[in-house]
Amino acid sequence: MSLQYLLDTNVLSEPLRPAPDRRVLRWIEKHREQAATAAPVWHELRFGCNRLPPSTKRQMLERYLEEVLEPSLPVLPYDREAAEWHAEERARLTSMGRTPAFVDGQIAAVAAVNDLTVVTLNPRQFRPFQGLAIEAIR
Repeated sequence: MSLQYLLDTNVLSEPLRPAPDRRVLRWIEKHREQAATAAPVWHELRFGCNRLPPSTKRQMLERYLEEVLEPSLPVLPYDREAAEWHAEERARLTSMGRTPAFVDGQIAAVAAVNDLTVVTLNPRQFRPFQGLAIEAIR
């Protein structure tokens, strides 16, 4: 199967919640072979983990990242093509007074240049980006 979806941080974090949303878990299970994520999402996940003090919670997160996600989820780069797309969209939105969060722009750019649909629990943060396919779980 070919890649069709780019998973946002909130989707990848959902399985770790004390009571994860079953719709998100079912979506991940159904589409896991068609999904990837972006390097900025991987950064957010690792940064969140690295900020935790040594603890059971940190060990659980490290295991999830290293044993579950890393072997099975491609991480696509924020490369020159993505940077060009991001710069154009950021300039367009900023000129309209709608400056997007930088990392959201990076994630959107990786999805756009790879012709992938962003899968998120918060579609509002991606809606301003022109020509971006978005799928909201919920």
